Formats: sequence, structure tokens, C-alpha cells
Amino acid sequence: MMPDPREKMQIRELTNGDIESVISLWTACGLTRPWNNPREDIEFALAGAASTGLVGVFDGVIVASVLVGHDGHRGAVYYVSVHPDHRGRGLGGQIMEGAENWLRSQGVWKLNLLVRQANDDVLKFYDALGYSDQACVALGKRLDGRPDRHVPAKEGQKTKE
Repeated sequence: MMPDPREKMQIRELTNGDIESVISLWTACGLTRPWNNPREDIEFALAGAASTGLVGVFDGVIVASVLVGHDGHRGAVYYVSVHPDHRGRGLGGQIMEGAENWLRSQGVWKLNLLVRQANDDVLKFYDALGYSDQACVALGKRLDGRPDRHVPAKEGQKTKE
């Protein structure tokens, strides 16, 4: 008999001993960017009282992860990942459920997340989990003095010159 492909993975808090495995996972998923240091991002999340990292372990191997935190009002997730070899098994939904449960345990009642506009597959994933477009514009400003990356406008979008 074939095992159920929706088998539950173990979800637990990320530890310092997991950092290299999680960075390797993010690299395999194409989540790392030159302007973000993944080790610093993980260490920052683990050091905060209002944030943590979660990993999904399947057959003794970390196959999923998420950084999750809140500002006392709204929750947020970053680096949501499932190893490409383990996709299509419901593990993405499980790691998101873990993040949602962690936020609920902190008294947070709403989760906001950011998805790059051109990432249609990820938008469909979150839609299937019940997330919807909130008709908001995400603005950002670097506070560390480094230049921000240039984000090209979508076709038909006005640009500031």
C-alpha cells in the first residue's frame, strides 16, 4: 500500500543547529537574494520575543521552513519554503498552518504576507489557503544606508521619474 502523500510532517521551532540546513533549503528553493543575508535574517528572527522560525521535518530531514513574527497587531511570514523534491504533498499548507498556529498562540488575529506580483504559482498557493488580495500597496525604505534594489514597474503601471 502506498503511503498517503499528505502525511503529516513534524513541525518544530528552528534552532541554531538548523541554520545551515535551512539556508541550503532556501537556496534550493531560489529564495535567497544578494541583498539579504539569510543567516542574519534567521538569527534576527530567533532573537526576537515576537518572532521565530519553524521547520518541517519529514523522514528526519528539514524539508520546509518559515520565519514568522508579529508587531503586536498583525502577523507576517517570510521565507516560506518547501524543498522542490517534496512539493505537491501538502507540506506548504502544513508549514503555513504551523505559522498560523504560532501566531494564534501569541494572540495575533490576522496574518499579512507579501508575494512578488509576478509569482503567479505562489499567489495561487495562498489563494487555495484562503488568503486574498487586500488591495494595498507595499512601500519600503532601507534604514541601514545600503541602496535599495530597483524594482521594475509592471506593464501599464506608472513610474516615478
